Amino acid sequence: MKIVLEDIKRLAGSSFRILVNPKLNDFYYWHFHPEFELTFIVAPSGTRRVGNHVGNFEGSDLVFIGSNIPHLNFDYGIKTEYEKVVLQINEDFFKNDLATTPELASIYQFFENSKRVICFDGKIKNTVGKRLQKVHLLSHFDQFIEVLSLFQLLANTTEMTLLHEVPFENRYNNKEQLRLKIVYEFIEANFQRPISLEEIAQKTNLSNAAFCRYFKKMTQLTFTEFLNQYRIEQAKRLLKSDKNVTETCYECGFESLSYFNRIFKKVVGKNPIQYKRK
Repeated sequence: MKIVLEDIKRLAGSSFRILVNPKLNDFYYWHFHPEFELTFIVAPSGTRRVGNHVGNFEGSDLVFIGSNIPHLNFDYGIKTEYEKVVLQINEDFFKNDLATTPELASIYQFFENSKRVICFDGKIKNTVGKRLQKVHLLSHFDQFIEVLSLFQLLANTTEMTLLHEVPFENRYNNKEQLRLKIVYEFIEANFQRPISLEEIAQKTNLSNAAFCRYFKKMTQLTFTEFLNQYRIEQAKRLLKSDKNVTETCYECGFESLSYFNRIFKKVVGKNPIQYKRK
């Protein structure tokens, strides 16, 4: 099972980031990040994979995930139309004064319970989900007030289930997570040019052989497989923005059009031209 340390980039002046309808349904994105995450998805059916939990949902799903808990994008494998909103909250949101504010005690406990992952159902799921879909339309201050209000509702509802009996512990230690973050940031900045194994191994202060063992352990992929998958995700975005196949190939760091076509079909299930037409 491959796992990625996701680097969350929030807007300046905001404690969180809101993603509206990010389409990742054909990309198996098993990842974790320090930020807390509240996800709402509306779809006929889907599969929920968080930590050690695997479950199905029908119609919609609303889940609050704690810091650094690995999870799969909830839209993976969905072939029908769907809507999704992801709210990612700064890991320091409840440090210092907020943690000792009496009026926020229930919300603080709500964040503590997220270590076990919280799944919501019934009326609260639909009520919060509909409001969450509109949060991005508000100003930063009004977003903050609305998000706090939603947290208060969720913190006091009985229409919820904890998906783990005990707090989930990420088996990757801080040193391994930091090293993976270095790799991810380097790929993000340099994927448009050739990247050798020697170069990336040096960035992590490992020998080539040690880096290969480490990366395989963390992601269940070779570095080349991971790099190709990342480049293909960038290629999909370029194709959607009306770039042609040849331009996309070289802008994403591939040095051969035939190799690009072969890897694209292996990852996506169709060749670039078929994907662009769709």
